[in-house]
Amino acid sequence: MSKQSNKFKYPTKFSPFLSLYIREIFGFLSSLIGYIVIGVFLIITGLFLWVFPLDFNVMELGYANIDGLFMLSPFVFLFIVPALTMKSFAEERRTGTIEILLTKPISDMQIVLAKFFAYWTLLFIALLPTLFYFYSVYQLGYPKGNIDQGGMWGSYIGLLMLGGSFVSIGIMASTLTDNQIVSFIIAVFLSLIMYLGFDFIYSLDFFGSFSLFIKSLGINHHYSSISRGVIDSRDVIYFISVISVFLLSARLSLQSRKW
Repeated sequence: MSKQSNKFKYPTKFSPFLSLYIREIFGFLSSLIGYIVIGVFLIITGLFLWVFPLDFNVMELGYANIDGLFMLSPFVFLFIVPALTMKSFAEERRTGTIEILLTKPISDMQIVLAKFFAYWTLLFIALLPTLFYFYSVYQLGYPKGNIDQGGMWGSYIGLLMLGGSFVSIGIMASTLTDNQIVSFIIAVFLSLIMYLGFDFIYSLDFFGSFSLFIKSLGINHHYSSISRGVIDSRDVIYFISVISVFLLSARLSLQSRKW
């Protein structure tokens, strides 16, 4: 018991929230699985952008842009984000350390937020090496630098928002079970529904004049909009709302353990 207690001892110079945030980041970066997940993301996007002769390939397009990265990444995120978050609470529940964590001077919502921001930060770190793709295309442009930088930065913001939504879904899924595989499957399923499910319903045209509203409930609709380089407040509010709903659901799931 003493070893477990030491594991969750918060440094006095940090608040409990910040300590948990730091612990999650370093805990991930100190494990092999963390580097495997980030490596898989970079290898997949690198192969599709520079090696495989497909529509995503930069050299096949004939003009300078990295749109392929932003078309491909959401589908990669559908799997790597649940792989990142599946242990966030499931492992705590399996080992029993969640009970120790819940006794610390930190609220349930702060625990959820600390883990959310930690995994969102890790996703940001995973995206940083892709700036090399931008640099390469910038140099390859004719003339050099002939690339739509506004659209590119808008796409990065959209990708971070989309990633944040998937992280919140993964965090919520992890609070539902003590099995990481089950958490992964639930997160993938919910993320897929939120990303493409509403587009599928829209394509069926069952709802008539409400079809466009149904489509606007999906992540893909707002991700495509913000990726054009125009930061619309409606898209930002949508992503914040999705993240909030799933994080509040995660908090409710944690609180249910006390009932």
